[in-house]
Amino acid sequence: MGRFLARRLGQSALVLWASFTLAFVVLYLLPSDPVAIMAAGGGEASAVTDEQVAELRAAHGLDQPLWRQYLERLVAAVRGDFGQSVSSGEPVGRVIAEALPATLQLAGCALALATVGGGTLALAASWSRRGWLRQALLSLPALGVSAPTFWVGLLLVQLVSFRWGLLPAFGNEGWDAIVLPAITLALPVGSVLAQVFAKSLRTALAEPYAETAWAKGASPARVHLGHAVRNAALPPLTVLGVLLGNLLAGSVVVESVFSRTGLGRATATAVNAQDIPLVLGIVSFGALVYVLANLLVDLVAPLLDPRLTAERAVPA
Repeated sequence: MGRFLARRLGQSALVLWASFTLAFVVLYLLPSDPVAIMAAGGGEASAVTDEQVAELRAAHGLDQPLWRQYLERLVAAVRGDFGQSVSSGEPVGRVIAEALPATLQLAGCALALATVGGGTLALAASWSRRGWLRQALLSLPALGVSAPTFWVGLLLVQLVSFRWGLLPAFGNEGWDAIVLPAITLALPVGSVLAQVFAKSLRTALAEPYAETAWAKGASPARVHLGHAVRNAALPPLTVLGVLLGNLLAGSVVVESVFSRTGLGRATATAVNAQDIPLVLGIVSFGALVYVLANLLVDLVAPLLDPRLTAERAVPA
């Protein structure tokens, strides 16, 4: 287990480095001049003078060679220092900390809806004895995955908010303001979970232990909940670790559609203004959440399937 954890930590460090490097390269490959945009506060580059652009380059070290900028920012990032946001002048860590609670609230609600909804749909499909109903239920996740997130959000706003007036369309105020964004964000995640869990349940119900339980007269509830669910839970749990990153990525679209303040909207604003320190900080934070979630899944998985502990103990 010690060797396995060391290997996973090394892979996690590689993912963090690759995310930081890719974000750095993409920001500098954009066709516009980030320094002029930042000097204009996100406006037109022509709105500032050459002297102002030169001052900004020097103040933020952007007049240095690209390789030196990369190394300095990388070393500072390892220490947890991403500098100051050029747009607001505040430390990047403070900007992320202020925007994070709203996004965590949205992502937590969406994750709960996705887990409950996807799990219930998969159980209902595997429980059904009617072929047409089972096929109809299994076709719903494909629709959820293929529907664009922004289209679902706009559709919910148009119907639920504007036409029926049931829930607010925009903002962060009140518990009801999070319902539509959470549903929008949960739909693709819950659909993927439903697909994986349904397939895993079908495999588990075809195993000899399930057939033995059926032969002994066990009820469908006991076979599904007492035998199949625990053994079928490992694949969706593994996928869930990957989908947590999708929740953060999806919050960029959802928070923009519903005009919510949060990390997603801060990301969109930073990218539009090419606020390099803030973008690098947010990308690194998202990568850190991703690797921690997957590491947690790796630690929890042996509790569902003890055989994984023995497999990991065998040298690769």
